[in-house]
Amino acid sequence: MNYEKILGQFATDKNIVVRDVKVGKSTYKLLFAPELTDGLAVRSMIKALQRFGADASTATQIKDAVLHATEAEIVNDEAEAMESLLSGDGLLFANDGVLQINVRKYEKRSVEEPPTETVMRGPREGFIEDLRTNLGLIQRRLRTPALGIEKYRVGRVSSTNVALVYISTIAQPELIDEVRKRLNKIDIDCLIDSHYLQPLLEDHPFSIFHQSGVTEKPDVVCAKLLEGRVALIVDGSPMVLTVPFMFIEDIQSSEDYYERNAFSTFLRIMRLIALFFGVALPAIFVAIEMFHQEVIPVRFLTTLMNATEGIPLPPLPEILFVLLLFEIIREASVRMPRAVGMAMSIVGALVLGETAVNAGIISSPAVMVVALSSISLYTVPNEVGTMSLIRIVLIFAGGFLGFFGLIISAMFFIYLMCSLDSFGVSYTAPFAPLVGDDLKDAIVRAPIPTLSTRPKSIPNVNNVRQGEDICENE
Repeated sequence: MNYEKILGQFATDKNIVVRDVKVGKSTYKLLFAPELTDGLAVRSMIKALQRFGADASTATQIKDAVLHATEAEIVNDEAEAMESLLSGDGLLFANDGVLQINVRKYEKRSVEEPPTETVMRGPREGFIEDLRTNLGLIQRRLRTPALGIEKYRVGRVSSTNVALVYISTIAQPELIDEVRKRLNKIDIDCLIDSHYLQPLLEDHPFSIFHQSGVTEKPDVVCAKLLEGRVALIVDGSPMVLTVPFMFIEDIQSSEDYYERNAFSTFLRIMRLIALFFGVALPAIFVAIEMFHQEVIPVRFLTTLMNATEGIPLPPLPEILFVLLLFEIIREASVRMPRAVGMAMSIVGALVLGETAVNAGIISSPAVMVVALSSISLYTVPNEVGTMSLIRIVLIFAGGFLGFFGLIISAMFFIYLMCSLDSFGVSYTAPFAPLVGDDLKDAIVRAPIPTLSTRPKSIPNVNNVRQGEDICENE
């Protein structure tokens, strides 16, 4: 293998540093990428070679006698050598071979509480953008030799590391093989984030419903692995994917298992009610105002008519306008600098909303309905994007066809959900199809001692979670 041939593949010779290292009576070439390597480790390695390498004349001798305390491997394939060089390893070109030496160093942030999944109780650690750190967070919790970790390279240009994680004594082999097969089929130039993997792995990539779980918390991933799922960790992304996935998982939270079961059940019911309000409330408001005013009590109808008197916009355009206003404020608050984003979003919502109401452009009931709807959606944050689209469709259905349009639209979306599956698991399980044993941890969260078996909706080879027979099933 010729080092000049490897250097010739780079767009500029500034990307790679070439050093001459004297080992005994011989002079070898050392290649490394300065931005990806630890300068101290490189200097220490060069000093060790110069000091103790006089009696080492082959790559094997250098590896065993001089670099025995360092991760070093002999590579014979040019593509493998190029990959290791671009990953931060150093390449030492000896007389009879090439040594790949681990001198990597990546800048990374510390492990901290994830901003998207804050909890009052439970672990506060979150994944970061470093694959090895993320795998360590899982291995620290699951100290078992059955924890399987397989690494893949995805992306023709990026060559991103992707780790497939599972528990071999629990996850079904057919599920693991299917995930392997789909990973090997991926042909993309660059894999920047784990969200790129979602449409490439899912059974229905064009559906508005996502069919894989996304989390930043190691305890959530470990809990899902213990149910028979597999996890996919992408280097450079703090978001970890888990499959198979069911819709009910987004209604649940890791904190549900750290609270008393009665309170956890209450919280799940509250999230379902909030999700219904978030999706359907604006559409119901429009349908009632335009077609079904007779269902409103007279006193409330009088108040509503007084509030909407003189408003130039009909109910449907009015709700759409208020919804657009709130979406613009939300998007601006996300894009603005953090120091002013929250203040601007609050001031913008209050000032614009109050000014528009006082000017008679929109009514106060419309502002209240859209505000309640938007807030309610964020009780289930992973479903905000999907449910926002469904909300718009329902608003149009309610505005043109009233309750009849709402019922037809709702039935259509329920049909879509029931027709989806994720790696052979029904998207709407354990309700459709009905899996009775899994209902104890669906909306209702039964006490931990009663959750003695793993979910039957998820394929696994060991259904016993706790109890006297657990050792016999391992």
